[in-house]
Amino acid sequence: MTFISEQMPSDTLGAYHIRSDTVVFDTVYDDSVTFSDLCTHRAVEIGLVVGGNGVHRILGNAAPCKEGDIYILNAGIPHRYFASEAGGRLTVRRILFDPKEWFPGDAGQAASLHYCHGVFADNALTACAMLTSRTREQIESLLNTVAIETVERKSEWKEAVRAHLSILLITLGRYVNRAIKNLPRIDTVEWTPVSAAIHAVKENFGDPAMTLESIAESFYISKAHFSRLFRQLTGESFSEYLRKVRYSEACSLLTQTDLTVEEIVLRCGLRDTPTFYKTFHTHYGMTPNQYRITNRNKGEITMSILTQISEQLQKGKAKIVKELVQQALDEGVAPDLILNEGLLAGMNVIGEKFKNNEVYVPEVLVAARAMNAGTQILKPHLAEGGLTAAGRVCIGTVQGDLHDIGKNLVKMMMEGKGLEVIDLGTDVSPETFVQTAIEQNCRVICCSALLTTTMDVMAEVVRAAEEAGIRDKVKIMIGGAPVTEDYCKKIGADCYTSDAASAADAAVALCKEG
Repeated sequence: MTFISEQMPSDTLGAYHIRSDTVVFDTVYDDSVTFSDLCTHRAVEIGLVVGGNGVHRILGNAAPCKEGDIYILNAGIPHRYFASEAGGRLTVRRILFDPKEWFPGDAGQAASLHYCHGVFADNALTACAMLTSRTREQIESLLNTVAIETVERKSEWKEAVRAHLSILLITLGRYVNRAIKNLPRIDTVEWTPVSAAIHAVKENFGDPAMTLESIAESFYISKAHFSRLFRQLTGESFSEYLRKVRYSEACSLLTQTDLTVEEIVLRCGLRDTPTFYKTFHTHYGMTPNQYRITNRNKGEITMSILTQISEQLQKGKAKIVKELVQQALDEGVAPDLILNEGLLAGMNVIGEKFKNNEVYVPEVLVAARAMNAGTQILKPHLAEGGLTAAGRVCIGTVQGDLHDIGKNLVKMMMEGKGLEVIDLGTDVSPETFVQTAIEQNCRVICCSALLTTTMDVMAEVVRAAEEAGIRDKVKIMIGGAPVTEDYCKKIGADCYTSDAASAADAAVALCKEG
C-alpha cells in the first residue's frame, strides 16, 4: 500500500489486479473544472474519506464530501476528488479491483443482480454512504486486512483477499441507501450510451468523421436525445468534450513527438491547420510551437534531474545527490516530486535489488547515506508544503541483545519508504518500546533479535502493550535470524518478515491502518 500526493487512478492495477493506496488531494475545485478534467479507470473503486473536507465530482455532479463519507464507483465512471479551499487537503483511502478477477459467478458479472454482491442495486452505477464512527471502524478494519494481505502475499493470499472483499461489499451494501446529499442516482440504462460514446472518443478521436450525429446514429437514438443525455450526465456537451480530447492529445503530441503541426492536426481529427492555430492560441495563450518549446523543455529538464537523483542515489553518491536536490529546488521542481520521483524512487530500486540478491548490505548502506543527504536539503521545504511522513514507527533490538546491523538495515529501508523512524538502539526494554510508542504516537513497534535467548523479550513487548492499553492502537512487528512466522503467531505479534525490504513494505501498510 502506498501513500501518494494527488494522482489520477490508473487503468493498470498491476500483476495481481488490485491496488490499495491513500491519496492526498489538494487541487481546489471551482467552476472551471469540466468533465474532461476527470479521470476514468477500468476498475471498481471504493474510496473512504479519512481526512479533511472537499468536493467529489462524479460525471457532471459535484457533491461536498467530508471525513467518514464512502463512495463505491463502478468501472468506467469518470470522477475526481478535490480540496474545497486553498491550502486544504482531502485524504482518501482507496481500493481498486476488477470484480471479474476476484469473484466467480454472478458476483463478478456486471449484468447480474448479484454483481459486487448487490452493492450496485437497481441498475445504479454508484453507491455512497455517510458512515457512523462505529461503522467506519468496521469498514476500515476490512480495508486494512485487504491491504495487508495484498502487501504480504502469504500463502492463500488471493483467497483471503477475495473473502474480505466479499465481506466488505456485503457490509457496505447495508449502508449505501443513506445517500449523500446532492449526488443523484446514475442509472445503467442511461449511462450505457454515454459510456460507449466516451470510449469511442478515446479510441477514435482521430477520425474526423466522428461527430455528435455519427455517435447518435450508431446507438440508434436521436441526436437531440443523445445530446441531452450526455449533457445531463457529464455536465457539458458532447461536441465540447470531443474538442477537448482532441486538443489534449494535440498537446501531448506537441511535447512528446517531433510531428509537424500539420501532421498533428490530421492525427487528431481536427478540421484544418489555420483553425487549429486560432483555437489553440485562444485557449492556451500561445502558438502550438511556443507551447512545444515551453513544455518540452520544462518537462525534459524536470525528468532529467529526477532521473539523475535516482541514479546517483543508487550509486551511493551522497555529495552529488545533495547538489542535485538543491539544483532541482533552485529550478522550481516541487519538493514532493523530488522526494517521490527522485529519492524514494532510487531507494525503491535498491530495495528490490536487495530483496532479489542483486545488491548487498554495503550497497544499501551507501544508498541510504545518499538518501539522508538529499532528505536533509528537502526537509525545510517539505515542512513548508505540509507534506507528512507515510507513518511513524519505533525500532530497536530487544533487551539483552546488542546486535544492530539488521536493525539498522531495516531502519534505512523504512526511511527509504518515507516512514519516520525512531531508533531506540540496542538492549531496549519492553517498557521503553511501549512508552516511546505512546509518547511519539507510533503506529508500529519493530523488535529485532539475533539471539534465541532474547526472543522471549518480544513476547514481553506484546504483553506490555496489552497492559498499557494500546494493543488495539499499535502494531508489533518482529524479525531477526532466529525468528519465524510461527513464533510471531505464538506470541500474538502482528507481523513477521524475513528481510529488510519486506519489513519496510509491511510497515508502510500497517501505518496506513491508522
